[in-house]
Amino acid sequence: MSELDATTRDISVDGTDVRVYVAGPDEGRPILLLHGGGMDATGVSWKKAFPALSETHRVYALDWPGYGDSDPVPETKTPHVDYYVDVLGAVLSELELLEVTLVGISKGGGIALGYTLDRPARVSRLCLVDSYGLGGEVPGGKLGAAYVKAPKLLEATWWAMKRSRRVTRASIENLVNPANLDEEFVDDAVREVQRPNAGDAYRRFQRAEVGWRGLRTNYADRMSELPVPTLFVHGEDDDLIPLEQSKAAADAAPVADLFTLADCGHWPPREHPEAFVARLDAWLQRG
Repeated sequence: MSELDATTRDISVDGTDVRVYVAGPDEGRPILLLHGGGMDATGVSWKKAFPALSETHRVYALDWPGYGDSDPVPETKTPHVDYYVDVLGAVLSELELLEVTLVGISKGGGIALGYTLDRPARVSRLCLVDSYGLGGEVPGGKLGAAYVKAPKLLEATWWAMKRSRRVTRASIENLVNPANLDEEFVDDAVREVQRPNAGDAYRRFQRAEVGWRGLRTNYADRMSELPVPTLFVHGEDDDLIPLEQSKAAADAAPVADLFTLADCGHWPPREHPEAFVARLDAWLQRG
């Protein structure tokens, strides 16, 4: 369970149930929060931001197929960004959301970006947090690609995390500023890692997206096409996705702001939730 104080509903997308969480005043401006990959889910990335934002906004969040309380990704599907863009489109259509602000972190940011570039009609604003899709280089270079492509290495990592809280903690420490990692954060990740199909969708995503010559999804050359105001948020200590990618994207986008957080790695909504929510809310209040 996500432990969020929210109404839940399941939306069927081609037979796959997608869990959606809803809270906040009916008349509030709609926001849809999109979590990332790995050990993530709505109840990890957005556990702190969701209740704070729902005080004044109508907040929606979803668990991607293969994560949280949603169904697994069907074996007949390849869970690359394009697949998740289609899922997002189906959810927005079913919710009948218009003029929504999409807020996506990491993989969720890349999906939100892809959707907004190609299907902008429902989107009024976009917030990309340490976002995937802003560059073509594989994290870790050729060694990183080899790790993803090699048989059983990804499986071994998840096997170890499932059996050891210490390994799960170490995996998070590779992504965040360790000073920001408390036991509650670890508990939330451990909960997701212990799910029966944990890691399956993300391993398949990695193998679909990572190539020897670079990443499958790279929207860097399309930033000038962004049709809505965009806020780029980035932790200054992010070792997974370089801050320079958000800086370059913000410079290229027609209407954009950049907010960086010191002493913060790849997970701003969990590492510095109050600062993140305050900046996002102030940006939303501007218009």
